Amino acid sequence: MAFVVTERCIRCKYTDCVEVCPVDCFYEGPNMLVINPEECIDCGLCEPECPVNAICAEDALPEKYHYALTLNTRLAQKWSQSNITKHKDPPQDADEWKDCLDKLHYLQEE
Repeated sequence: MAFVVTERCIRCKYTDCVEVCPVDCFYEGPNMLVINPEECIDCGLCEPECPVNAICAEDALPEKYHYALTLNTRLAQKWSQSNITKHKDPPQDADEWKDCLDKLHYLQEE
């Protein structure tokens, strides 16, 4: 089992979660972070650090986010050169996006 980043992270990309990860399993894309589920040790330290509640345990994912495990797996591989371990400032408009839902169509993979 692993923790998974959902689409709630898109266009927010707060990085509070990456500093507490003991195995550095976060990867950064243009406008979202993902967790590599093969590296995640299920410690749960990242979940409470996310200010937009974008991180869920795999077994607690709401049904509408079930696709997110596959998405995290695929994007962690795609973004394998973008491992992130330190806090960065979020995008300037992150606070405007933090309460928005259904943001998958805003995902930038490149």
